[in-house]
Amino acid sequence: MRINKLLSNYGYCSRKEVSRLIEDKRIIVNGKLCEQGQWVEESDDILLDGEKVKQKEKIYLVLNKPRGIICTSSRDIKNNIIDFLNYKEYVFPVGRLDKDSEGLILMTNDGDLANRIISSESYHEKEYIVTLDKDFDDEFIYKMSNGVNILDTVTRPCIVTRINNNTFNIILTQGLNRQIRRMCKVFGYNVIKLERIRIVNIVSKGIESGMWRNLTKEEVENLKLYTKIEE
Repeated sequence: MRINKLLSNYGYCSRKEVSRLIEDKRIIVNGKLCEQGQWVEESDDILLDGEKVKQKEKIYLVLNKPRGIICTSSRDIKNNIIDFLNYKEYVFPVGRLDKDSEGLILMTNDGDLANRIISSESYHEKEYIVTLDKDFDDEFIYKMSNGVNILDTVTRPCIVTRINNNTFNIILTQGLNRQIRRMCKVFGYNVIKLERIRIVNIVSKGIESGMWRNLTKEEVENLKLYTKIEE
């Protein structure tokens, strides 16, 4: 199998993150620097940062990310989420929540599950509360719900419901770069607050900003069930 899949299966990081590790020359296979997309066997001598790789116990956390924290595993970037979390084992963020946004972000070392959640083919729900810089009308809700032309594509239909004059709830099944902000901008609105309150079956209730908790066994099992991609 490819090195990306092996390290993902072992619980080190996502397949995408493996490519970054290879680029940073942190992986050695049978005494030689690993190449992008290299095929390996479990019997190969594979080192990450000088230590032999092996199957890790899977970790599942959920963090209520405050504004200003960047969802990157690159520790040379100021205010990165890895340093903020300061967890004792290696975990990485599943997908992204931009610097100016707050709310739920999953942290794990289960690369396979992470890949399923962020897969472009998936339709897994993520729910947000969004506050705009001015009041909006019902036409705005209709247009947001039925697809908006951004980033050379039309967004998938989504569920948008009003909370008050300038705040709404939105449930997305895709994760384009700064999607909600870009969608609102098309109609002349700026987002002043964006909070993610749900990822599939994981909700923010009871987790204060800047705090985290372990997922329960039931939550993990349901998350795996809900994110299973049919062959």
